[in-house]
Amino acid sequence: MRYCIEFSYNGKNYFGYQVQPDAVSVQEELEKALSTILREEIKTTGAGRTDTGVHAKKMFAHFDTGTALDETLSRKLNSFLPPDISVKRIFKVKDDFHARFDATYRTYEYYISLDKNPFTRESAWQHWKRNLDLDKMNEACKILFEYEDFTSFAKLKTDNKTNICKIYKAEWEQHGSELKFTISANRFLRNMVRAVVGTMVEVGLGKIKPEDLRSVIEDKHRNSAGTSAPAHGLFLVDVGYEF
Repeated sequence: MRYCIEFSYNGKNYFGYQVQPDAVSVQEELEKALSTILREEIKTTGAGRTDTGVHAKKMFAHFDTGTALDETLSRKLNSFLPPDISVKRIFKVKDDFHARFDATYRTYEYYISLDKNPFTRESAWQHWKRNLDLDKMNEACKILFEYEDFTSFAKLKTDNKTNICKIYKAEWEQHGSELKFTISANRFLRNMVRAVVGTMVEVGLGKIKPEDLRSVIEDKHRNSAGTSAPAHGLFLVDVGYEF
C-alpha cells in the first residue's frame, strides 16, 4: 500500500532533504523513524530536494508498506523524530501516486529583515545596512513571466535534463520591517530561488536596473546572475496535488 506523508522541518542542521553520503539529511531521519516503528525497511520519495539549510513549512513524500496504517502513526512518528522535524499527517494514496512527478506546483517564500533582528537571524536574511527599493524589485519580478529557460539561475554541474520552468507567481511584499518574496512555479532548479533573490536584491540596491534582468536571463550563464541569497531565509511553503 502507498501512503503520503505531510511534514515540515527546520533545515538548519541538515544537508537538504535528500539522502547524501556522509551527510545528515531530513530523508534519512524520516526513513529511520518509519523503519523503526513499522519494523520494515522504508524508503521515501520526496516532492523535491531542498538545499542545505533551507526550511520547509509544507513538504510531502510517499512510501510503500505492507502494514495498514491509521491516524495514530503521526503521533508515534513525531516521538521518534528530532525536534526540528514534524509530521502533520499520513494518508493513503493511489498505488501510482508519485510525490515528485504528480506535483502541479511548488511555492517558496524568502524572508529579508530590514532591521537587525536577533529573533529572526536564523530565519531571515539580515539586510539592514542598506535600503532596498521594493518597487524596482517588483518591476523585475514581472520580467520573470516573460521567460521559461532559467539556466542563469541554475546551479552548475547538476543532473537537470531541462532548465525550463513555468513561473505562476513572483512578488515582494513588506510587512513592517520584513520583506517577503513569494514565488510559485511548476518546478524549480537547484539553487534557483536563492539565485533569483540574490539578483533581485542587486536590483533593489540599484546595482542593476530591473530591465537588466532580461539580459541576465538571456545570457543563460550562472555568472550573469547575482550571488545566491543565504539558505536560512528560504522556506518551501506549499506543494500542489490533485488528490
